Amino acid sequence: MDDDKMMLNLMEYTFKCREGFEVKSYFSGEECIQNINLNPELIVLDYYLGTDSENTMTGLDTLKEINKMNDQIPVVILSREKDKDTIAEFKREGAMKYVVKDDYFIDTLIDTIEGHFTTVE
Repeated sequence: MDDDKMMLNLMEYTFKCREGFEVKSYFSGEECIQNINLNPELIVLDYYLGTDSENTMTGLDTLKEINKMNDQIPVVILSREKDKDTIAEFKREGAMKYVVKDDYFIDTLIDTIEGHFTTVE
């Protein structure tokens, strides 16, 4: 889930082209939570989720809510935010991995996700 439509389309295309991935995309934490009953095998969650409104869930809020509902769903955080305290907070809240959006983030994300599924199976 990402609030940047172009980024979301890139990730969607990347994983839909890979065999064995079914992808569902959401633009907000609220949408993700409303669909958590679909029991995803993994969630990729952006740190910023349209946080223009104070009533909108942030990525951290969404992660906490996911964990309340089903703490068995692995969550990967994807963000441009490089602050070590922010990264540590996401990890304390149960994020499986924190991937920084840099020039190579797609490769890192692919490696992270494929690595998760090869170790789980």
